[in-house]
Amino acid sequence: MNTGYFNYPLPVNEPVLNYAPGSAEKKRLKEVLAELKSEQVDVPMYIGGQEVRTGNKHPMNPPHEKAHVLGHFHEGDASHVHQAIDAALKAKEAWASMSWENRANIFLRAADLIATKYRPYMNGTTMLGQSKSAYQAEIDAACEIIDFLRFNVHYLSEIYRQQPISSPGMHNRLEYRPLEGFVLAITPFNFTAIGGNLPTSAAMCGNTVVWKAAHTQIYSAQMFMRVMKEAGLPDGVINLIYVDGPTLGNICFSHRDFAGVHFTGSTGVFNHMWKTIGENISKFRTYPRIVGETGGKDFVMVHHSAHPDVVATALLRGAFEYQGQKCSAASRAYIPSNIADAVKQKLVDGINGFKMGTVEDFTNFINAVIDEKSFDKISAYIKNVKTSDKATVLAGGHCDKSKGYFIQPTVIEAKDPKYVTMCEEIFGPVLTIYVYPHDRFEETLTLVDETSPYALTGSIISQDRAAVEMATKKLVNAAGNFYINDKPTGAVVGQQPFGGARASGTNDKAGSQLNLYRWLSARTIKETFNPPTEYGYPFMQES
Repeated sequence: MNTGYFNYPLPVNEPVLNYAPGSAEKKRLKEVLAELKSEQVDVPMYIGGQEVRTGNKHPMNPPHEKAHVLGHFHEGDASHVHQAIDAALKAKEAWASMSWENRANIFLRAADLIATKYRPYMNGTTMLGQSKSAYQAEIDAACEIIDFLRFNVHYLSEIYRQQPISSPGMHNRLEYRPLEGFVLAITPFNFTAIGGNLPTSAAMCGNTVVWKAAHTQIYSAQMFMRVMKEAGLPDGVINLIYVDGPTLGNICFSHRDFAGVHFTGSTGVFNHMWKTIGENISKFRTYPRIVGETGGKDFVMVHHSAHPDVVATALLRGAFEYQGQKCSAASRAYIPSNIADAVKQKLVDGINGFKMGTVEDFTNFINAVIDEKSFDKISAYIKNVKTSDKATVLAGGHCDKSKGYFIQPTVIEAKDPKYVTMCEEIFGPVLTIYVYPHDRFEETLTLVDETSPYALTGSIISQDRAAVEMATKKLVNAAGNFYINDKPTGAVVGQQPFGGARASGTNDKAGSQLNLYRWLSARTIKETFNPPTEYGYPFMQES
């Protein structure tokens, strides 16, 4: 029985630890990395609270040290998809009926567990499994997922407080119900925080979830699932399975109780999902919610007033942190001719100064790309440039997968602004620049807007306020997250709600109320205190 209204105030962002020499967090993280590497973990699926092991085991290898085995995960099949759906539906009534304060406090406890005893383990599994540096892991697997959990509790409490007005003699209220059925969460390899947020944001709203993590993110996903279980998440609320995409889609997207999908991944996969859902629309109990954040071809537009140091730093960080494997990574840049030589030299110097290697050596700025398939795709783009007359490799370009999937950060200079690497998503440490006549800024803005089908992130770098305003207006539809005098990466929960439109997704802004609304179904209830007893109205009387 509820006996009060419960307040969840706006939290502050989780402080980012700096892992400075001699710091306690650096010492502890190195201890945990050694611990994780010293053992091989046997990773089950989690279905209805049960640890499910199939015997169909696959190794988990660090991308930067592919000979090492971190452990094995048990891959499932169609039967496990059905089991996960059944478990979610079985848990649904009790979970939806749980009081909000008890539901909320599970997620708040999980955030505190990650902020304390699990912090080095969330970071360590992310570093080893996804080849992230200590800092990149810290801002992702610790700070961002903590922020998602805490801010979403606050945002949802604010939604629940939004109620209609009531005229005299009646009371109106809104109930924010979960969706009718189960929600499917499909998460990518590149952000542990996305892996945590997509299932929990839907679950927080009272939904029960089937969660398919990318195979290359299972090592950290299973650690997050262990945290959620320790935080008190009831059995069957989130069911973590490891199956191939077609098997998952064939079952979920034709199931009567499919209520929605929360997705981050490629545009092509999302388009296929949307088409399949549409073709099966008559099979569903309700119209499914389709929420997706997909690809990007993120830009940096530079004005002739920009300072070369600012431009080069934004590009070196924005394009190459986490090997360019961020949906928001700077992938194409437009450099004005008056500062082009200075910017190019600083890019060359920066890349030549990068150290590349394993994550355990904290002096490395660059680590490995995620797997061999990604390595082969990225290296093919670089190889093609070397034989093209439309572009040249300005810096980097060395690729080596003998010990790990290492691709040296690469800057390509395109002579043609529509050259393939200016247009296609590469998802790796490759930046293509195009030098434009510095007096053709406005025309180049049109080029930026029309070159790519994507619209995820972008930035304008300029010391001229009129140019900033022009770019902000002309590129209004070119990026869901737009940055002024900064790199186009690093969105923080509560500060820059994240998502893009066009071919980059449904722009439902992870880390905001906008996203949570998609996992709720409102019911309006009107209660009349003194109901009428006759059908007639005064206007019907003549005297």
